[in-house]
Parts: sequence; structure tokens; C-alpha cells
Amino acid sequence: MTHTLPDFPRDASAVREATDRLLVSAGKLDDEAIAEPSLLPHWTRGHVLAHLSRNADALTNLLTWARTAVRTPMYASDTARDADIERDAGRSLAAHLEDLRESAARFDAAARALPEEGRAYEVEMRNGVVERAGRLALRRLAEVELHHVDLGVGHTLDQLLPVFVDGYLDLLATVKFAGHKELPTLELHTEDGRHWRTGGGAPGAAPVVVTGAAAELVGWLTGRSDGGQLDSAGSPLPAVPPL
Repeated sequence: MTHTLPDFPRDASAVREATDRLLVSAGKLDDEAIAEPSLLPHWTRGHVLAHLSRNADALTNLLTWARTAVRTPMYASDTARDADIERDAGRSLAAHLEDLRESAARFDAAARALPEEGRAYEVEMRNGVVERAGRLALRRLAEVELHHVDLGVGHTLDQLLPVFVDGYLDLLATVKFAGHKELPTLELHTEDGRHWRTGGGAPGAAPVVVTGAAAELVGWLTGRSDGGQLDSAGSPLPAVPPL
């Protein structure tokens, strides 16, 4: 049982809502707090915010590619991506907030400009992942929602937007981890009766059945939770490969 993954224009408002919530949380910080560690190893909160701004521009590049059919790389290179994040991480809170707003506005404008026929156009993301343009809003929503958690400002898994949780859990199960050889076969069950099979275990092997709230499943599969709130019927939870 799966959900239809969100496309444009239906979830564009969810990206805006998630961005507004992120800006409210970040706006309560100060320059000193921005320089403190985030929940991501080796990254300060400034690194997280800088990444979010540059990711908005990177996804805008892909939307432009889908609209014009002229190849526009997501990032100039991995080295350039990392250098941009490092360059911008130490800025003031005011500079981060301005960049977040402006880059989000550019993404939103590009999303609105994508014609209906462009939603099926395939573009290449970082690391060679091929994605439909109509699913880039979900990809952006994932960046905003998960990195809001990573800021370590009290935004928790149970505060994730339901449209994100439903869409991203479906994407993780049917795209990201489907057939993944480093993950045994899983049968994911939400408390409201939905279920997915994913992973790449040996043919015929009994799946590990994991049940819990959809947000907790997303948290575990994305490395934001140890899965302590999930029920695996006595079986140990397997290690989940990094995204």
C-alpha cells in the first residue's frame, strides 16, 4: 500500500509553510548560538543554515533545467558545494535569515514557473540520482524539515508536517531503500494500517516487521532516531545505510 508522491503544484504550499517555521525557529537564535554545534557531526548551526540556502539554489537549478531542457547542474561540483557551505557558515544570524528568505523565494518562483508537462522531466541530482522534476518539491521539503530537526532548537519528529511524513516515507520505501543490498527486507507498518515492503534481503527471507508512528519511521530511516519508539516484534532493528 503506497501513497501518490506529492508533485507540483499541490505541495508547493507545504515547502513555504516548512520554510516559514524554520525561519521562526532560526530567528530566535543569536550570533553566538549560530556558531554552536548542530545535531549533525562536525557542523555548526551555521553550516546547516548555509547548506539549506545553497540547496534551495541547487534545486532551483534543476527546476530551470526541467523548464528549459538546458542541462543545469545542481552544484558546480561537490568541492564547490562544500566550499560554499564552509564560506557561509560563519555569517551573522541576520545574514543567514536574509539568505534563507531570498533563496527560498527563488526556489518558489522556479516551482511556480514549472509547466505541467515539465513535471515528468527527469533531471540528475547530486551523486547521479535521477529524479522527476515534479518530485523536487518533496526533496526540498525533506531538506527543510529534517535539517530543522538537526538545528537542535526543539523541533522534533512529532512536529514534522504530515504531508512531508507521508510523502517521504513513501519515497524512502519505494525509491531510496527498495532493493538496497545493505538493508534486509523490511515490512514497515504505520499505526493507522498503512504498510510498505522495502530493502534488499535474500529472496524468500522473512522480513523484519517494524511498526510505529509514520514520523518515527521517517526519523529512524533518516538517522534522526535510534528507533527506540518502534516495535520490531522482538527482532533487533537493523542498521540503516546513510542517505
